[in-house]
Amino acid sequence: MNAAQPTDRRARRKAETREKLLEAARGVFARQGIETTRINEITDAANVGFGSFYNHFDSKDAIVAAVVEETARDVGAAIDVATVHLEDPAEIVAVSHRVLVGLATADPELGWLLVRLELTHGVVSRGLGAYAARDLDLGRTHGRFAIDDVPLTLASTGGALLGAMRALLAGHPPEGTAERHAAVVLRILGLDVDEADEIASRPMPPI
Repeated sequence: MNAAQPTDRRARRKAETREKLLEAARGVFARQGIETTRINEITDAANVGFGSFYNHFDSKDAIVAAVVEETARDVGAAIDVATVHLEDPAEIVAVSHRVLVGLATADPELGWLLVRLELTHGVVSRGLGAYAARDLDLGRTHGRFAIDDVPLTLASTGGALLGAMRALLAGHPPEGTAERHAAVVLRILGLDVDEADEIASRPMPPI
C-alpha cells in the first residue's frame, strides 16, 4: 500500500502537468496561432520547466495534435448533445452551426482557437467535417437539401462559419449572429428564405 501511494501521486502529478501544458497551449495557440508558437512559450504559460515538456510530448507537433483532437472531440460532443433528439436534417444543421457560433460568443479563446486551428490544421473541416458530411448526406437522402457536391458544400458552409466567427470575435455585435448565420447556411443548402429564417430562429435545445 505504501509503495502504491507514491506511484499514484506521481501518476496524478504527471496527468496534472500534462493538462496544464494542454491548457497553456490552447491559450497560446488561440492568441497567436500555431506556426509562430515556440515550446518555451507553452511551458512558460503553464509554469512548467522546459525539460518537463518532453516527458509528455515528443514535439510541438505532438501537442498540436493533442489539442486538435481534444478540441474536435469536445465541440463534436456538444453538437451531438444539442442535436440528438432532432429529426429534421435542416434543423440539425442549423443547430450545429448555432452551437459553434454560440461557443465562440461564450468563450472567445475557444473561438479564436477554432479559427486558428482551421487555418493550419483544418480542425473544423477535417475534425468536425465528419459530423457535417453525415448531416448533409442525411438531408440529401431525405430531399431536404439541393446539393450535388458534398465536399464543395462542406467548404462553402465551413467558410461561412469561419467568416461569422471571425466577424463576431473581431467585435461584430453578437445579437442574432448565430441565427443569421444558420439561415445563410440553410439557403446555401437550397432552402427558401422564409423557411431558412424560421428554422434558424427556433428555440435551441439544451447543450
